[in-house]
Amino acid sequence: MKLNDRETIIELTPLWKGERFPDGRPKVPQKYLDEMQKMTLEELWKPVFLKGYESQFEGELKTLHDDGRKLIGRAVTATFVPTRPDLHDVMFGVGAAEGRKGNYNQWVIDSLVEGDVVVADMYDKIYKGTFLGGNLTTAIKTKTKTGGGVIWGGIRDVEQMKLVPDVQVYYRGIDPTPIREFVMKDFNGITRIGKATVLPGDIVYGAGGGVLFIPSHLVQEVVEGAAKTHVKDDFGFEMIAQNKFTTAQIDRATWTEEMLDMLLDWIENDPRGEKYRDLDWSKEYELARNGDPDDTQTAL
Repeated sequence: MKLNDRETIIELTPLWKGERFPDGRPKVPQKYLDEMQKMTLEELWKPVFLKGYESQFEGELKTLHDDGRKLIGRAVTATFVPTRPDLHDVMFGVGAAEGRKGNYNQWVIDSLVEGDVVVADMYDKIYKGTFLGGNLTTAIKTKTKTGGGVIWGGIRDVEQMKLVPDVQVYYRGIDPTPIREFVMKDFNGITRIGKATVLPGDIVYGAGGGVLFIPSHLVQEVVEGAAKTHVKDDFGFEMIAQNKFTTAQIDRATWTEEMLDMLLDWIENDPRGEKYRDLDWSKEYELARNGDPDDTQTAL
């Protein structure tokens, strides 16, 4: 048995074809994470949902900071279960054989690199389930620079945690008790945060009180899809204001070729469209040509 096993992580993420970290996690390029800072939750959620990934969002969480800051980074996953003496002995023995120090949650924090986010399923344990406090939040900041955590469980030392700069944490509850009576089940394996399924290397996008977990192999397509949603909204608002299109036309899931032609002309000639000029709209044109021109399905 191994924890944070490279070969297992690679087997779990076969659709990722790019660079990987030494531990095997997909290394999604930083440029996509940077682009997400300018995007909304709904813009990013839409292409994920349309791809059939309907269990990637959880909104029943609290946030350490309510100042609008986003949490974006690559998931380091950990899953825990209630304590059991024989299982604790086995798992602590595995950790000792791998040279790990401290408690289970410290093993996870010690593994972090720049751009990571801790994603820990503490099975909603809050009393004696405080995965993070002041010290470990400081360690997260040191290792990840601007990361944080998504904890399906508790935190403590909240006043101290809030003083750590550039960190955001999503969590279920607060308790003053230290963490006790839990056992690590998986480290960088399959985990669950409420209604969401998470794999190591997924991109964590926390905003507006909820967290979206984007599969690594979809990130490029999702970011480009979100950009298309954004520019279509910008263009659509203007067309409605000018009374050139109705809201029903703009809200259609599939735009006509005429609408797409006008959109691309706007992108090419309006300064607001400059950053969208490299987007490929061939799929949208194909849908416009091959789909039902009378289709009135409302876009998500």
